[in-house]
Amino acid sequence: MKKEIKPTYKSGTVAILGRPNAGKSTLLNALLGTKVSITSPKPQTTQFSVQAVYEDPASKEGPGRGQIIFTDTPGIFAKTDNPKAHDINLTAEHSLKEGVDVVVYVIDKTRERGIEENKVLGIIRKVDVPKILVINKVDKREPDFIEQYKFMQEEFDATIELSARTHKNLNVLIDTIFLFLKEGEPIVESQGLATPVLNMNSKLYLEEMIREKAFLRLRREVPYNLSVVVDEIIEKPQKNMTVIEARILCLPRYKKMIIGAGGSKIKEIGSMARRELELATNRKIFLSLRVEEE
Repeated sequence: MKKEIKPTYKSGTVAILGRPNAGKSTLLNALLGTKVSITSPKPQTTQFSVQAVYEDPASKEGPGRGQIIFTDTPGIFAKTDNPKAHDINLTAEHSLKEGVDVVVYVIDKTRERGIEENKVLGIIRKVDVPKILVINKVDKREPDFIEQYKFMQEEFDATIELSARTHKNLNVLIDTIFLFLKEGEPIVESQGLATPVLNMNSKLYLEEMIREKAFLRLRREVPYNLSVVVDEIIEKPQKNMTVIEARILCLPRYKKMIIGAGGSKIKEIGSMARRELELATNRKIFLSLRVEEE
């Protein structure tokens, strides 16, 4: 009689690093199949590390391979004269010091190699764990600066070309991560989680979502350090409704720009956030959003 071989369950933490706007947050959202990290065309829209859990699904062959705790770090700046940029770099470096098992370094092949790469490589070299180089945005033919990054491959244990936007080769990345992870028990109990996010309470999640909509609407008109504060969340179960009171905080010179003529821009930002929340929660959302000076 053949002895039954139990499948190996693996678990571990994976840090995602890269320069600002390389597609780290888009990659994490794509891997998890849901919105967990703020994404917009504006560089540096993630200001803190987001931790989220990936549970490998069961298949015909058997149960899932295990659990991955992803950390999406802010993009790393080369110059840190700006106090905000300095704090963001410290946040990214701190994520690596918390005991990661695998590092994923994301580069954007449509952008020329910059001095940020030297900064990130210097941080990664200090960590003695398996490292994966991810060449993102392969769905875009032009511009193509992939040759400028070829020299970096020898510093990594694996190189994967993928597209976070079209999901090309995402399965290859997951397979490679599990290859490097060690056997272990689940790190967290994921069945009770409403979302895959571990270190964001509901207010913080809402604040990040509203910030994302502001950047999408305003593009390059406002600085990346625009912030959002959610003051109150009121649940009204009898009406299947959630009432949210929130403020966008900005420097005085940007206030009129964010509000827009007749309040057009702030209304549009609020509508974009409300629509996404209603789709995600299947509840009616009333969002009161105003703009205040910092």
